[in-house]
Amino acid sequence: MINYIIQVMLFQTLFLAVYDLFLRKETFFQTNRFYLIATPIISFLLPFVKIPTFQKTIVANETIIFLPEIILSPQSAIEKTSWYASINYFEAIFLVGIITFFIIFMVKLIKIIKLINANKAEKRDFFKLIFLPNKTKAFSFFNYIFLGKEIPKAQQEKIIEHEAVHSKQKHSADLLFFESLKIVMWFNPLLYFYQQRIAIIHEYIADEFATKNSTKETYINTLLSEVFAVENISFINQFYKKSFLKKRIIMMTKGKSKKIRNFKYLLLIPVLLSMLFYSACSDNFTDKKDVSEKELQTQYRSSNGKLISYKGSNYTYLDYFIGDKSPKEIIEITFEDLSKKEQEEFYENTENIRNYLDKNPAYKNLYKFYFFKMPNGRNSYGQIIDGLNYIDPEDVGDEISVLKMEKTPTFPGCSEKDLDCFFKKLQEHFNASFNKEVLKNLGLSSGKKKVLTTFNIDTNGNAVDIEAEASDEVIKEEVIRVIKSLPKMNSGEKYGKPIKAKYTLPFTFTVE
Repeated sequence: MINYIIQVMLFQTLFLAVYDLFLRKETFFQTNRFYLIATPIISFLLPFVKIPTFQKTIVANETIIFLPEIILSPQSAIEKTSWYASINYFEAIFLVGIITFFIIFMVKLIKIIKLINANKAEKRDFFKLIFLPNKTKAFSFFNYIFLGKEIPKAQQEKIIEHEAVHSKQKHSADLLFFESLKIVMWFNPLLYFYQQRIAIIHEYIADEFATKNSTKETYINTLLSEVFAVENISFINQFYKKSFLKKRIIMMTKGKSKKIRNFKYLLLIPVLLSMLFYSACSDNFTDKKDVSEKELQTQYRSSNGKLISYKGSNYTYLDYFIGDKSPKEIIEITFEDLSKKEQEEFYENTENIRNYLDKNPAYKNLYKFYFFKMPNGRNSYGQIIDGLNYIDPEDVGDEISVLKMEKTPTFPGCSEKDLDCFFKKLQEHFNASFNKEVLKNLGLSSGKKKVLTTFNIDTNGNAVDIEAEASDEVIKEEVIRVIKSLPKMNSGEKYGKPIKAKYTLPFTFTVE
């Protein structure tokens, strides 16, 4: 997101620089108007060419850690993160800014609506004229022209003629376009510069039409003879605005630009090419066909150079590999060799891992992701871990540690492999089910007491083979009862085969 914003602002800066250096002083007002509308839109679209490149540079060196044996500790599971620690402050500030600027926009819009409703409108040709009592203001908003009654009658028609140009050419739509961009990207100062420049272009266009049927000297005197009271609303066209006055007079007295100067707009060609080159550099996969299709995932394991494969349960673009080394049957490739869909899937699938590593940076260099061309012709991602030994599917027994499973048991209400949710639900179950009354008459000393339990989640999703070690038989039986009452879960799998998952759970309670 931040990279995208930086690119947008960089491109807009370049476009504005070209405008200010080469086009601003030319009298091609309509062309400049189009330029100022089109270039911010182009700036928003161009960075998308490079988004896959960002994914490539970010995730190519991502790492993964295989956690040690899972310990389900109710005592640690109840630790709560402070609410403020879980807030994404960047997103929060961004959202607050959008809401604030939207409210400001609505306040201004309501102000215009109130002026329309509070004053009688006089229907003219293609616009409605509203006289404002005791005012010297003059401005327009779409097909409404607002004129202060205190403006001398001799000057009113010229001003109306000027504002009618704004109304007819829908200049207010241009200003509202930038107002909308300012709400979404309220932090971007370049949009304010854009809006200022197109507002003065609007005045040049209206001045050009208004001076066709009268002398420029008379029109300029009209500009100079008033009090210049203006509305502080950024999306209305205003006849009187001090900051524009000198520029408008200079432009009206300036000779027409020669047609050959239109060739200045050809400067956009190298500018656009340089932007495209910047966005697409080192992005070799943007032009290649994305021919990858989802298939039932093949999962690979290697141990001592032996490659084992079996079918998973999900349809994916990428297969998956893990082993102690790269067997001769597979070819190592790079991230950019993946199709766009494969890259996006990889990035999405590793989001939780990357979030974990962000919180635990010490683990980042333990294991790295690699990419391979597999014997079936599909691409895969995975890890090579020295000394990693995997058993053959034929050797899988009746039970296995949960760490060695591809698909782990899932607690009702949790998503697959969401250990945080699993721990939380298990803790809630113990808190709700454990009968604390059994502790009252056991004569236990005060302090924390632990019970070590082991159990399996069988292929039907039930807790079985429960064992417990406790200082008192009553406590042991109560813990076993609580584990037996666990709700039915989705079973785990290894090599596509349903299998028991083995858990170890130190259960801690406090005696007062």
